[in-house]
Amino acid sequence: MNPKHAIDMAVIKRGLRGIALLLLAMSLTGCIYWLRAYQTYLQMGEFDRYFTVVAADDFSLEFKKPIMYSKDFISLARLYPSENDPTAEGRRFRYWFRKVDSRNQPVKPEIKFYSDLTFNEEDRITSWSFSSLFLQIAPPKFLEVSLRSIGGAEIDEDKKQLRANTDLLEKITAELPRKPAVIAQLGAPLEVRIEEQNEVYVYHFLLETHNIEKGYEDRALSEVKLTFDSSTQELIKMAGRFAGLKVSINYRKLLNNADEPVKTL
Repeated sequence: MNPKHAIDMAVIKRGLRGIALLLLAMSLTGCIYWLRAYQTYLQMGEFDRYFTVVAADDFSLEFKKPIMYSKDFISLARLYPSENDPTAEGRRFRYWFRKVDSRNQPVKPEIKFYSDLTFNEEDRITSWSFSSLFLQIAPPKFLEVSLRSIGGAEIDEDKKQLRANTDLLEKITAELPRKPAVIAQLGAPLEVRIEEQNEVYVYHFLLETHNIEKGYEDRALSEVKLTFDSSTQELIKMAGRFAGLKVSINYRKLLNNADEPVKTL
């Protein structure tokens, strides 16, 4: 084959692949913010090139080459942040989640956590942080490996969701949170369900927000399900929705000594 022809074919293939990716992204909803979200998803495939994790009292995902704008997050979540404050570098969104009772009234004493999004002077996201209380149900090591798994996720075009594949990741060594420690931080659950050999503790958290678009009122209420192994008291699963973001982590799936395969979203 002529070398020049081979080079031309390679360029054409790369171009067609780029067009295919663009069409796939646009087909998700036809909206430009979904395109930027899809481009960010592609970055997750090269996690260490585009992201840094900082874990101390809180947990932060730092964006090295940010793509998404603040308006993208509002459009995707259909929810406004609790606080929207200017900073020296740009802007900060803070989403406050408060524990509520069966009537959606805040409990006393107050139990709450937050998630922060920070943006630069171009209004592009530079970091995404979770407060210390959230880390009681999503410890840093497990949260990081879950984020890394998004790079191998499959896209569900109908539900506009990602299904992560943790089988592609190196498993971690870490201790699972235990029920007494979690309950000490979150307090009594709204409900306890028995599923096989496990106990599922259900909590409700209400997002402090405003001007909710009609039809999306239910997004402000987060139902968090914590699954504990009845025999070991270990937290083995966490699932919830936070400002439109659905999170489901199977902790045993991420451990290098896991014995049973369980689906992780």
